[in-house]
Amino acid sequence: MQQQWDGEAYPVAKYWPRGMGVHIVRHPSDGIVVATAAWRLRRRRWWCTPPFLPVPDERYWAFRLATATGSPEGEVSVDEAIAAARWSRAQSRGN
Repeated sequence: MQQQWDGEAYPVAKYWPRGMGVHIVRHPSDGIVVATAAWRLRRRRWWCTPPFLPVPDERYWAFRLATATGSPEGEVSVDEAIAAARWSRAQSRGN
């Protein structure tokens, strides 16, 4: 089932922890790690359905938040997001 888009601005902020931009400016090497992890979370064939952004599927993102925070509406801190991105990168390398 595809998510419907009403043409309004897409709330990308729900995928971006508050303070992440400041962290990446201060620690540019983490930007690549976070971008790589975010790319892995994108929904399949994201270019075929509006809003044409490589963001996770709503249900998958709710599942990931629920498993990480205990609630589908939970918030992840910048430190938790960076740690998860680093862990993801280490797993892909087999470390």
